[in-house]
Amino acid sequence: MIAFVGWIGSAFMVAFSWSLWLPLAMLGLSLLTVQATATKTYNLVTLNVISLIGFVAQWFGVW
Repeated sequence: MIAFVGWIGSAFMVAFSWSLWLPLAMLGLSLLTVQATATKTYNLVTLNVISLIGFVAQWFGVW
């Protein structure tokens, strides 16, 4: 199930790269963070959380 979550998250990130619609990136990174947490790859968790903060800030117009 975790692998499926990762694949769906990756698909959302690919869709984001074509559409640049921020909710796709936020959802995709959230799902990839679930997978990274389950596999204990904490460097990816850190990278995803920092990216999520940036996307959320951009969504709310902070930057």
